[in-house]
Amino acid sequence: MSFLSSFDISASALTAERQRLDIASQNLANTNSTRTESGDGPYRRKMVVFQEIASTDVTSSRNSAASGSFRSRFNSLLNKNATKGGVRVTEIIEDERDLYPVYNPDHPDADEQGYVMMPNVDPVKETVDAMSATRSYEANITAFNAMKLMAQRALDIGK
Repeated sequence: MSFLSSFDISASALTAERQRLDIASQNLANTNSTRTESGDGPYRRKMVVFQEIASTDVTSSRNSAASGSFRSRFNSLLNKNATKGGVRVTEIIEDERDLYPVYNPDHPDADEQGYVMMPNVDPVKETVDAMSATRSYEANITAFNAMKLMAQRALDIGK
């Protein structure tokens, strides 16, 4: 893994954590939504599914190209199929936990017994998820800035 791939790894984590925070915010905003846009009933909590982007080892192509020409070595290092690792959001799924009934006979979405089905969103859990996403985002910014500082120091050595 090259030094510069660390930037890509941190950037992928920043993107994934931002999306996680967006979903937590969306869930919080819809805590009391008894009707979705499509009219399918109450809002259902959404969750982000992360997946590792496994890094492809390019050392074998490096070793085979080491004895070859500059062009073959350069082309092997620019291999488009080689991934650098990180994380990505593969999907956003709906939480299948049960909705909960609240007695409110005056509500327009109340059934014949006077109960309204409320979203399966727990504001405390969403707040904790948002805080966790924020802390992970901050940690990745710190790592990104540390790598940037190392790159600047390496360039200063050459002066």
